[in-house]
Amino acid sequence: MENYKRLLTENINKIRENMKNAALRCGRNIDDIKLCAACKTRSNEEVKLSAELPIDIFGENHVQELTEKYEYGAYMGKECHFIGHLQTNKVNKVVGKADIIESVDSERLLEKINSAAEKLNITQDILFEINIGEEESKGGIKKDELVRFAEKASGYKNIRLRGLMAIPPFDAAETETRAFFKEMYELNEKLKSMNLKNAKIDTLSMGMSGDYEIAIEEGATIVRIGTAIYGARDYSKK
Repeated sequence: MENYKRLLTENINKIRENMKNAALRCGRNIDDIKLCAACKTRSNEEVKLSAELPIDIFGENHVQELTEKYEYGAYMGKECHFIGHLQTNKVNKVVGKADIIESVDSERLLEKINSAAEKLNITQDILFEINIGEEESKGGIKKDELVRFAEKASGYKNIRLRGLMAIPPFDAAETETRAFFKEMYELNEKLKSMNLKNAKIDTLSMGMSGDYEIAIEEGATIVRIGTAIYGARDYSKK
């Protein structure tokens, strides 16, 4: 594990340096941008090891992995976000454990999250996932539905909308990806201008291992990085 930790350290240091340089290029403060380690398929031990390094947030795609690592103490007290598709029948297992649920994309999910948070007497932070590339194969809210969803969310007392999340099409050219990120920033600014109740619009989660520098240049406050930190995933483990 010592060799693996050395590799993680090198990878994270490189990513941090790239993040800093991207922030400098566009005149942003690097302290305003957080590194989220997308730790899907990674073991409790791998995540706990990486939690000793300069990672700000851990992002989980699967409910079972989140609950296992949460109970194991793998996150070492650091923030955990749920970034995958969340089924309504599993909401109770995530609310109160995830600091932010980033992938909210339906009114039914809003209702279930609010109900679960109300039972725990907490306020659950959320992001809306936007289907920015309008891909039929992906979940997410359509751009023209954002205002309606935001107004709906503002009516729930146990939900706090923090901003937006997106995954642009994987096959998009760099210029297209940048345009998608720019559009996401504009949508987030639109949310801010609405002065919604029960909202604090301060988060824009976008950018992954292949495009996080572009995302930072276009306004991301969270970049979600997996393989560039941990290496290629071995899906046979899950």
